[in-house]
Amino acid sequence: MSRPRYPFLFFVLGLLLFPGSSLQNTSPRSTTSQPKIILDNDWNPTAFIAFLLPLYYNYTVLGLASDTANSWALQTGLHALASLEIASLSSCIPVYKGSDYPLLQTAHTFQTYELLHGELPWKGVFAKENTTNEKLGNDPTSGDPRRVVKEAFTTKGYYGYPNVSFAEGSAAEFMVKAVRENPGQVSIFSAGALTNVALAVRLDEDFAKNTAGLYIMGGYVDRFMEQAIWDVLRADLVSDINFIVDPEATKIALMSDFPNITLVANSANGVIPNQAFLNELVAVNDNPLSRLVRANQPTYLPFWDETAAAVMVDREAVVLDEVEVYVDVDTSYHSPFYGYIRPYQAALMPHGLRKIKYINAVNNTKVAEMIKTVVQFPPKGCADLHE
Repeated sequence: MSRPRYPFLFFVLGLLLFPGSSLQNTSPRSTTSQPKIILDNDWNPTAFIAFLLPLYYNYTVLGLASDTANSWALQTGLHALASLEIASLSSCIPVYKGSDYPLLQTAHTFQTYELLHGELPWKGVFAKENTTNEKLGNDPTSGDPRRVVKEAFTTKGYYGYPNVSFAEGSAAEFMVKAVRENPGQVSIFSAGALTNVALAVRLDEDFAKNTAGLYIMGGYVDRFMEQAIWDVLRADLVSDINFIVDPEATKIALMSDFPNITLVANSANGVIPNQAFLNELVAVNDNPLSRLVRANQPTYLPFWDETAAAVMVDREAVVLDEVEVYVDVDTSYHSPFYGYIRPYQAALMPHGLRKIKYINAVNNTKVAEMIKTVVQFPPKGCADLHE
């Protein structure tokens, strides 16, 4: 486990901000070397919290990768670039654009699937193209994956279109190169579709086993009754768009020989900010990132990706319950469960599955405290990362 950056500073802040909480017990942890990480996500204006967490916990962020899940990889990558620019981290953390398309899924196949099996509560990138919504500041869906909607940057508070560019090469190629150069040291964090991860696995047969592990936001189970009785907005909280956008890539990733795989899904639904939470971010420390979160974080959606990142960087303090199970992914297009996972015990599983760690419960109070801390007191640029 990595030690937090600036331990004395945050020890004092913990006493002031969270009296009686677990944060005040944070103490420096020895580490022989900084762990390394690549974060792959369908980035949006507030998703940067997912990379602030490993930075605070003394990880070296080798780079960010964009993927197609909630929107196209080009648009989500531009969000990553914009966030890094606001955080003054563009010169030390590169962004690599991911694959435009999933391995097989397209807008047509997705929308045909819905005709056969019913509407999904959240459609992500494969919602029908809606230029009216885009002009209001929403990211592009369907249509041309190379289409950029600048209104998604210019209509957001304390945000703007990036002035920096993507790094050379694809996200999958970058992952393979980084792992080859740092065998056994690089964790992969995936909070969007697993397309880039699957491509890296196929590019290099040694890629998966030479990482330090794979952490995934996704893999919802036992959600069908909730989707049947909840309203559509709440039903979205248990949808699994990251997996449904690219079921085949999900199966490749979950079958590969990563040293360990951790799934965070249902347990990531517990930290939903209210307006008081968002206001406190700015009240304690008014900075560009705290203003950005207050202006753009919905008060009806959980901190999904952030919870998965919190599990990764401080598992001992965050995880309350986890189990080891075997999982499969339904990749039959004609199945109503296309893209869904199925967990098994060893005695009942089909041949060829591998064991993964499934997070059942997390300490929501701890996760909320971690989010507050990294947003209120982010690094002040690249120089801060090397102190």
